[in-house]
Amino acid sequence: MRYNDGSYRSTGIGYGGEIEALVTVAEGKIQKIEFTSHNETPVISDPAFNNVPAKIVAENTLLVPNVKGCSMSSRGIREAVKNALIEAGADATLLEDEIVEAENLEKIVVNKRVIKDREEFDVAIVGGGGAGLSAAITAAMGGAKVALLEKMAAVGGNTLVSMGGVNIPGNDAQKVKNIEDSSELYFKDALAGGDGENDQELFKILAENALPTYEWLKDEIGVEFKEGELLHFGGHTVPRAAVFKGKYAVELISKLKKKALELGVEIRTGVKADKLIMDENRVAGIEALDSGKKVKFYTTRGVIFASGGFSGNVEMRKKYNPELDERYKTTNQSGITGDGHVMCEEIGADFVHMSYIQTFPIADPSSGALSHVGGSRFDGAILVNKSGSRFVEELERRDVVSQAILSQEGGVAYLVWADEVEAVANRTTANKNEVERLKRNGLFTEGTLEECATAMEIDTHELKATLNRYNDFVAKGADEDFNRRGDLVNIEEGTFYIQTVAPAVHHTMGGVKVDNENRVLDRDGKIIEGLYAAGEIVGGIHGTNRLGGNAITDILVFGKRTGENIMK
Repeated sequence: MRYNDGSYRSTGIGYGGEIEALVTVAEGKIQKIEFTSHNETPVISDPAFNNVPAKIVAENTLLVPNVKGCSMSSRGIREAVKNALIEAGADATLLEDEIVEAENLEKIVVNKRVIKDREEFDVAIVGGGGAGLSAAITAAMGGAKVALLEKMAAVGGNTLVSMGGVNIPGNDAQKVKNIEDSSELYFKDALAGGDGENDQELFKILAENALPTYEWLKDEIGVEFKEGELLHFGGHTVPRAAVFKGKYAVELISKLKKKALELGVEIRTGVKADKLIMDENRVAGIEALDSGKKVKFYTTRGVIFASGGFSGNVEMRKKYNPELDERYKTTNQSGITGDGHVMCEEIGADFVHMSYIQTFPIADPSSGALSHVGGSRFDGAILVNKSGSRFVEELERRDVVSQAILSQEGGVAYLVWADEVEAVANRTTANKNEVERLKRNGLFTEGTLEECATAMEIDTHELKATLNRYNDFVAKGADEDFNRRGDLVNIEEGTFYIQTVAPAVHHTMGGVKVDNENRVLDRDGKIIEGLYAAGEIVGGIHGTNRLGGNAITDILVFGKRTGENIMK
């Protein structure tokens, strides 16, 4: 297909919103594709930007495949180029046909390498999120030859797209704000949040090692935090979540990956662990699929599962909690499907708390994606229903808020704030592409209170009365209706914002049972030699309900410890 020479600028829609491309055509062919702006998540989307445009230029066609693990970014790139080529005189129908056909092509697997049938390492780690990378680093620091196997195209997992806050009692931002906190208070909050069903020995380890792990991140890994900024997640007595510099947890994952590579960790992406290799009663390695070929990774020290939970596995969810069926979307990355749980079950591992599955209350009703704009709830925004009335304390436990939302008309709620709250963390300006995506789907509006209420079909009279009552509570310094924790902020001046929200499956508290050194136990309570686990695959730590911000503390504390323990 030939195009008219020139430079053409156009956009497509990726996972994070608009991808703007500048496409140069010379001698009737695509010569260069540049991206002038986009909001795709760094690390995760890099393989798409590194591979799809190059193939389009090389083959002078849009008929190129998605990158495995980056399908939405790949589609957004092709769409942006397609729209530019239409400007260059191409037949839109033919380009649309190429777009459709591209979806049927075998996906690009990055980091292609010579694949051997057998490889030997000291430690093999399954999963490249925060837990897996932390474990890889400390095992390598202990002298191990480490292979980290990640089935997606890039490392990061759920960690990368988290809210970017990690609970650390005694962190620097708390000191700046003169907030009194302690590992004992942290432990007490988590125990209350988990209805006392937490594995208290494990959570005590977590609480006592949170601050030392935070110092390790800063001093050894080079992770930077936003100075003086804290998040007050629901269920915590005080704000204690330090916030990573930049967006989401990109700072954390980027620095962990860099350190792992510096230490010689072999990070293998696009490699799917399939089953454990047993030598009598001991785990001797892991069998995996690399580009469709079977590879056996034998280990001298053992295997660490850091493969995450099972929020994305609908059948497994229904097995343990039938209520959470196909109607529920998930906030998780697409690779979080309980693979590690299945492999551990096959060799007789014990499991605990599998029916305890958490929903995140403030998600996109259309996709299930965790809403970063919705972080305004932590800054002072309130939740109302279709009638314009509040119905729950906004900073209550996630399960309480989620159930309260589901009991409202339509199973949704409306997050309401104005410029006073927006000024706390500038959620809309910091997440412009998410705002635009929500607007396109009719899930976000801004303007006067009357305009916003009308757009969302909320009872305007009742909403005004609710806000007047709430602002009176702000003046008094106490929420007399729901005893809201944290700072109370007025919602009465400037632009108003209303966002439609609904719960989505977010975290699975259940998983394999481990001892205090993160060794996996069998159904008789005996250690399965050579098998360790850290992160969301481990059950019991959080009890019935995980408090916000505790997952990142969990993966870092126990990821670090597990890498150390396997080298003892």
